[in-house]
Amino acid sequence: MRVLITGGSGLLGQFLNKELANHFNILTTYHQHIGNCDKFNSAKIDLTNFDLITELFASFQPGVVVHTAAISNPNAAMLLPHKDVYTINVKVTEHLAKLCEKHSAKLIYLSTDLVYAGYRGSLLKEDAKLIPVSLYAETKLLGEIKIKNIFENYIILRTALLYGLSSTHATNHFQEMYEKLKSGISVPLFIDQYRTPLALNDAARIIREIIQKDLKTEILNFGGSERVSRFELGEILCGIANLDKTLLKKISLLDLQNYPAVADVSMNTDKLLSFGIKQQTIDEAISLILKDKH
Repeated sequence: MRVLITGGSGLLGQFLNKELANHFNILTTYHQHIGNCDKFNSAKIDLTNFDLITELFASFQPGVVVHTAAISNPNAAMLLPHKDVYTINVKVTEHLAKLCEKHSAKLIYLSTDLVYAGYRGSLLKEDAKLIPVSLYAETKLLGEIKIKNIFENYIILRTALLYGLSSTHATNHFQEMYEKLKSGISVPLFIDQYRTPLALNDAARIIREIIQKDLKTEILNFGGSERVSRFELGEILCGIANLDKTLLKKISLLDLQNYPAVADVSMNTDKLLSFGIKQQTIDEAISLILKDKH
């Protein structure tokens, strides 16, 4: 099977490259940073150049497109012109969906848990109320809507907080926390924001299984099985890596001004489990992350 990956040099993309290349014929794409794409069949492309991406589809003829490319940092999105964020997160997604329909390809779209209302309780199901409070989350939800209006051969993954150790330019909060703790630097962590974090290598493995199971027309909560705060995630890391827990400093969402605060977007992942797909526990995932590092 031919699988096209967008955002191949990004945080998740680098793990998808390694995982999916072991099972499929992949073409991974990147824009400014090459990451680990040079180790795989890859192409440098600006996804906002619709003519080029149309030509790429025609030549590669993918059966599946895994669309991870986006302006995916809520804080970064706030600093950019709204039009630019909309173009990349919505217009590009819409164009890819139209190309997938034309070429009879499946689109796997990485959305976000931040589309949910963050004040409606915990372990939200896929039909929970959607109230995105950041431009990033709003545009990811608009991407979902565009896809559903175009065709049915899609999987929308509402992605939780992803964590792990990156080998490219794309880092994540977990990695920054780990590096600071190893250096004896204190780390401020929210005690009042709850997510269901998912390890990056596990996320790539689950996407591979979703492709192999040939699911379609599904919206799935794409997260781990455990609801934790960032502070609790830090405590688990310290326990497994034998790091100093006293370096963890408790902070509240209320401590930050102009921050798009979302208190609880922890997700119920029973629907994912119903397809025979099981996530690693946080303990298992962090142990593997640290083992792979050495």
